[in-house]
Amino acid sequence: MADTMLNLDTISTLYRAHIAHLSQRYGQTLTALGYAALVLDAGTLQPKSRFDDQDWPFRRAPGFAHWLPLVAPGSFVVVVPGERPLLAWHQPDSFWEGPPTPERTDFAAEMEVKPFATLGQVRDRVPLGSVAVIAETAQRAHDLVGHGVCNPSELVAALDELRVHKTAYEVACLTEANGRAAAGHDAARQAFAAGGMSELQIHLRYLHATAQDDPETPYKNIVALGPHAATLHHIAYGKSDPGRQAESLLLDAGATCLGYHADITRTWTRGSGAALDTFAQLVTAVDRVQLQLCAQIALGVPYETLHDSAHFNIGCVLKEAGLVHGGPDELVSKDITFAFFPHGLGHALGLQTHDVGCAKIRPRPDNPYLRNTRLIDAGQVFTIEPGLYFIDGLLRPLRQGPHSRLVNWPLVDQLAPFGGIRIEDDVVVCGGAQGHLNLTRTVMPQGGGAA
Repeated sequence: MADTMLNLDTISTLYRAHIAHLSQRYGQTLTALGYAALVLDAGTLQPKSRFDDQDWPFRRAPGFAHWLPLVAPGSFVVVVPGERPLLAWHQPDSFWEGPPTPERTDFAAEMEVKPFATLGQVRDRVPLGSVAVIAETAQRAHDLVGHGVCNPSELVAALDELRVHKTAYEVACLTEANGRAAAGHDAARQAFAAGGMSELQIHLRYLHATAQDDPETPYKNIVALGPHAATLHHIAYGKSDPGRQAESLLLDAGATCLGYHADITRTWTRGSGAALDTFAQLVTAVDRVQLQLCAQIALGVPYETLHDSAHFNIGCVLKEAGLVHGGPDELVSKDITFAFFPHGLGHALGLQTHDVGCAKIRPRPDNPYLRNTRLIDAGQVFTIEPGLYFIDGLLRPLRQGPHSRLVNWPLVDQLAPFGGIRIEDDVVVCGGAQGHLNLTRTVMPQGGGAA
C-alpha cells in the first residue's frame, strides 16, 4: 500500500512547526509550575509474566511519542524551557534483537540527539534543580533522575491538556492512519463477501492490507461474525468458517502513523432473507444516524449533547424497524435504548485510542460509559460511533421487567443471530463555517451495508 501522506514534502515542515509549538507550550507550563526541566520516558520492555522470560511488544509512552515517532525502549526526552530539546536515544549493544527502523527521522534535525548504551553516559545531561519525570514507575524515574519528582499530578494534567488540541502535523498523521486503516477495511470486507473465511483469516487479511503487524495496530482488531458482534470487544477470533450462520460482520479496526491512531468501525451483511434484509435496513439506518450526529458537531456544544441525541435517534430507528412500541423519549427515559445501545457515543483520539483530556467533567449518572464530556472546540479529534446490538445480558432483564411490553420480542429473536451494528468515524473539529473534517469518510465514504 502506498503512503499517501508520508511522501509529501510538507510533513517535515509540519513536524518542525509541531516541535516549535511543543517547545513553547511545554516551556510555559514548566515555568508556571516551577520546574527547571522535564524528563519524558519512552518506557521499557515489560515482561509478560513473572514466570516467563518473554517481554510484551514495546509500545512507547504517549508523552514521549508527543515529541517524536521513535520506537526505542529505554530512551527519554529532556525538555528545558528556552533550550533545544534533548533526545537520549538508547541503543543497547545486543545481538538478541535489532531495533525497528524509524518510519521517519525528521526529529534528528529538530533536537539534540545523544545515543547511549548505559544511563551513566547521559545522566549528567539532566540539569540540577527541580526536575519532573513522567515515567511508568517511581523506580524508573529514580533510575533516570535521582532528584526528580515522579508524575506530579498537576503537571500530568497540564500536559494531558496540551494533547487535546491537535497540531497540523498531528492531523496529517491521523489522516494517513485513516488511509491505512481504510485499506484494511476494504480487504476485510472483500474477504467476508467472498465467504469461506474465519474471523482469524479476515483479521490476517486486514493486517496484510495495512502492512502493519498486530503490535503496530492501535488495539486488538475486533472481528465479529454473526452473534459475536453482540460482544462489544470481541477479540477471541473463531478459527473456522461459520458458513451461513454468520451473514453479518462487525469490524472495528484501526492503523497507526507515526504513533497516531485511526479507529474505524463498519458493519457489513451478505446474502438475503427476510430477517437479514431487516437487519441490513438497520445497518443503513444506523449509518444515517451516524452522519446526522456528525452534522451536529459545532463549537461550544457539549459532547454529551451529541450522546443524548444518539439515544433519541436510536430510539427512532428501533421504532421505525418495528422492534419497539412507544416514542423515542419514552424509550430513552425507560432505559430501553440503553439496552440496545449501552456504550458511549465516542472518545478522544490521538496518540492513544482513548486519548486524554476529554473526561475532566464527569458524565451524568445515566451516561456511565461516556468517555468524552468536553465542550466541543477547534482542534479536538474524536470518534462518533452509535451502535445497535442484541446483547442477551442486557435484553434479558428488559424482557423480564415492567417495560417488556414495549419490545417486539419475536423480531428481536429473529435479528439476534446477526449480533449488532456499529458505525464509527474519526473527525477533526474545525473553526469557522467548516464545522468538522471527517477523516474516515474521506477515504471510506460508505458507512456499511451489503458487502
